[in-house]
Amino acid sequence: MTDVFSVKKRREIMSKIRGKNTGLEKIGYSMLDESKVSYIKHPKGIYGNPDAANKKLKIAIFFDSNFWHGFNYYKGFHKKLPNDYWHKKIQDNIKRDLNVNSILFTQGWTVIRFWEHDMIKNKNKCFLYLTKALKSASK
Repeated sequence: MTDVFSVKKRREIMSKIRGKNTGLEKIGYSMLDESKVSYIKHPKGIYGNPDAANKKLKIAIFFDSNFWHGFNYYKGFHKKLPNDYWHKKIQDNIKRDLNVNSILFTQGWTVIRFWEHDMIKNKNKCFLYLTKALKSASK
């Protein structure tokens, strides 16, 4: 199935999707600020371009949106996607995320990924997970 928009219209729509300093990232950065951990936003030179990182502790942090990173994709969410373009896009993102996790792990990094729905509905749970990971990484 082809895209329902023309190439020009799709380009216009996609150009409005922010890649940095999104609302989700702002929620994540406020959580990091509360934890009192030092971090760098969009650090350079770390594989996979994490949203934040603490280079000293080798912690890479990603704030993953439910849609773009495929939350529940294999539990039926994929049936709601309009066409093959979106299936391939989300599947490629899922594969890339797994690959990034694997490579960072082999480089000695701790990878923390927070899902959008958890950051919005379970901020305390995310905060506790983050502080636990920070304590274990600093040992």
